[in-house]
Amino acid sequence: MLEILITLVIVATALLGTAGLQAHALKTNMGGQFRNQAVFLSADIAERMEANKVQAVLAGGYALAAGAAIPAASTACNTGPCTPAQLAQYDLANWQAAIAAVLPQGTGVITQTVVGNPSTYTIVINWVDRATNQISAGSAVANAGRSETYSITTDKTIRN
Repeated sequence: MLEILITLVIVATALLGTAGLQAHALKTNMGGQFRNQAVFLSADIAERMEANKVQAVLAGGYALAAGAAIPAASTACNTGPCTPAQLAQYDLANWQAAIAAVLPQGTGVITQTVVGNPSTYTIVINWVDRATNQISAGSAVANAGRSETYSITTDKTIRN
């Protein structure tokens, strides 16, 4: 009888350990998904900038300050013609909406670091994730409490 009791304790401990491992794996997987989405969104805006480079990008039309809200695009550039400035506003509005939709407390900042031809932009995407007690490579941790702020930074140089 004692042997059965000891076996039950060992099996219960193993099951609890397995459940804890599974919970940690799910949390880590979600953090990886957020990082993957941030890289995708950074590449998305860089490709949009490359497509509109002649007038809007070289003139600084894609610069977006921290906390700046882009008004809704006056023209739906996916259904009709737009000027380069309208296309830049349309791209930025869609980009901000995508960041807000897929990243928790996600924000995006685009800074033109080199003006002229070629122009260089720095794209920064930030989001808040639950604490994983680990610092991922390429991510900056802002606070070590219950949540962490992560950041992905990309530089894009565009020539005419």
